[in-house]
Amino acid sequence: MAALGQAPLDAWYLALPAWAGILAQVSRAADLRGAVVKGWLAGLGHFALALSWIVEPFLIDIGRHGWMAPFALVLMAGGLALFWAAAAALAFVGAGRADSGPAPRALAFALLLTLAEMARGHVLTGFPWALPGHIWIDTPALQLAAHFGAYGLTLFTLLLAALPLAFGVRGAGVAVMVLVAIWGWGDLRPLLMPETPASPRPLVRLVQPNAAQDVKWDPDQALSIFQRLRDASADRGAEGDPRPALIVWPETALPWLYEPDGGAVRAVSGAATGVPLLFGAQRLQGAQALNSLVLVDAAGRDRVVYDKHHLVPFGEYVPYGDKLFEWFGLSAFAAQQGYGYAKGPGPASFELEGLGRVLPLICYEAVFPQDIRRGMAAGRPDFLLQITNDAWFGTLSGPFQHAALARLRAVEFGLPMVRVANTGVSAVWDGFGREVGRLPFGSYGHADLPLPRALAVTPYARFGEAPVLLAVLLGGLGLVAMRRRGKTDP
Repeated sequence: MAALGQAPLDAWYLALPAWAGILAQVSRAADLRGAVVKGWLAGLGHFALALSWIVEPFLIDIGRHGWMAPFALVLMAGGLALFWAAAAALAFVGAGRADSGPAPRALAFALLLTLAEMARGHVLTGFPWALPGHIWIDTPALQLAAHFGAYGLTLFTLLLAALPLAFGVRGAGVAVMVLVAIWGWGDLRPLLMPETPASPRPLVRLVQPNAAQDVKWDPDQALSIFQRLRDASADRGAEGDPRPALIVWPETALPWLYEPDGGAVRAVSGAATGVPLLFGAQRLQGAQALNSLVLVDAAGRDRVVYDKHHLVPFGEYVPYGDKLFEWFGLSAFAAQQGYGYAKGPGPASFELEGLGRVLPLICYEAVFPQDIRRGMAAGRPDFLLQITNDAWFGTLSGPFQHAALARLRAVEFGLPMVRVANTGVSAVWDGFGREVGRLPFGSYGHADLPLPRALAVTPYARFGEAPVLLAVLLGGLGLVAMRRRGKTDP
């Protein structure tokens, strides 16, 4: 039930009581072993359902990779659940006697699970997907992310779930009042921070080729896929329609290796007819393969503006890939070349004439707010741009969860998010996470959408995770004080 709060169901009203049930089970464990087992089983169930899309890449070439699908799901869910088991163990050890009541353990587990989820977002390159706080992305409570980020939403979720366990009916009443207050504030926040009035905004054209993953790298299909992209870029619409200021194709859209000033680039420039165009491509630099973003400017000149740096383990690179391929036949799914991609130099923004500065994100990179903050060290961009190919992850949940995380990044940083995907979700959100427009999922087409203005710098963009860490620290000190007072009471 807790996993049903994730996109695309967004059933927060089921997930929140489910979280109360998880906290109750763990906090009432009779011994340390019971707490660890219950914490791990809760994580196993949650991640097995929330991340069930992880089997989809193995089914693209089912004869070669299908046998690995169940192992991938069980190992990923079981491995991520270890973070929850560790939080349960520390809560049991740190919260005191079982006869002191459920309050200390429930609250301790809420605090420690927040820290465990933060660790999950960083350890071994990190995987901050399906956080408890993500259940609020499709609600007004999302606006809290502008102040406290995804981990603040997680702490908010777990404390709401813990209050009835810790303080009974009074705690439940407080939880309801807090949720209503946050909900109302979230609804009002866009009205309290009106955007600068209104000159017409430049248009960005999102091009969605809808190339099925099992034919994307088929040489016989390459020309027709490329022609779809060109036709959508060249479309001038009805007479009098304004032209876009930028055209964007998705990740690895070019169905051949990128070569500077090559024939494919000249064809791209001809289709764009004087409009700057960004497209994803694979390229070689010496012996290294890179997943890149290429700009063809209004004059038809092309240059690489960004190389992806935060790669998907086993999706875009395989640690010790040559040996693992030799032993097990394992290769990186998303990479056409060799055993995967090399890392780019890191996050960085660049200037687009008439649009301002853009911070690019390729696919998985939109999952990591810490990378976006790093990319802003040299200056705040005017918008975020994510290109991706989510055709790997089926049509049920993976692409929609990924898009929800992009929407969350827009709110965290108060910046518009332009997202262009091979099969969808291709959309634009403003700095409040409001959808400007989108293309239908799983369809071929294009849309010209206005680029919203950036909002004021958010508290989260300034301070990152520091407020959440401070809140957890203060909560922990409060629990220590409760435990000491309990020991001294007659």
